[in-house]
Amino acid sequence: MARAVEERRLFARHRRHRDPAARAALVDRFLPLARTLARRYSRGGEPLDDLVQVASLGLLKAIDRFDPERGIAFSTFAVPTIVGELKRHFRDKGWSLRVPRDLQELALRVERESELLVDELRRAPTPSEIADRLGVSIEQVVEAYQAAAAHRADSLDRVIVDDEDGRPVVDSLGGEDPAYLQAEQSATLGRLMSVLSDREREILRLRFAEDLTQSEIGDRIGISQMQVSRLLRKALAALRETAASGEQPKRRRSSFRARHP
Repeated sequence: MARAVEERRLFARHRRHRDPAARAALVDRFLPLARTLARRYSRGGEPLDDLVQVASLGLLKAIDRFDPERGIAFSTFAVPTIVGELKRHFRDKGWSLRVPRDLQELALRVERESELLVDELRRAPTPSEIADRLGVSIEQVVEAYQAAAAHRADSLDRVIVDDEDGRPVVDSLGGEDPAYLQAEQSATLGRLMSVLSDREREILRLRFAEDLTQSEIGDRIGISQMQVSRLLRKALAALRETAASGEQPKRRRSSFRARHP
């Protein structure tokens, strides 16, 4: 009786004055409840400490939302809140790959039902037996099994099966090949350059491939430095516009012939 009176007093202080000391006292008082629920959901290799943290977060939410004037016991109010946090953790954060939420929930139901059927049948249940118990199709059960494989990703340090040297998986993975990026950039540049005239392409080549100055380019092809500057700006603007539009460029024809020294 004294314990219940003390709890009501603490909840009243917390609700009316947001007293941090009262909140801390309530957390200490009901933390064993959170730990018990965390242990109940400890399965599949999920670290218990992580689940205790999730359950503790649910406990804090329950304490902050609880209204003692409603006339129900705090544990009755807190358990659904804490369990909800644990289920949300498994549903949203416990999967290595993104799996649809309804399939995640089915996978967890299949796992729980499988454990119950093992106790009843003293053997591993068949997909058909699980499907009958859950009221779903065999295909859905199989799909749930496949989805459950995404709950934990295999380590890259895992040894390759049938590898005589015992190499880890990471050693069999290829690295990034810069040649692919270079090939892609070259193909993109070639497509964009087709919108330019022969003279404009030659000016760009001399400027950026041979690193000539505008005056040197003008001497090379027989035009003034000012004309080179204007053609450079025009060519670069055309390339930017074509790249931004994403449309297939149309090749321009020109009878330009560069003059070589």
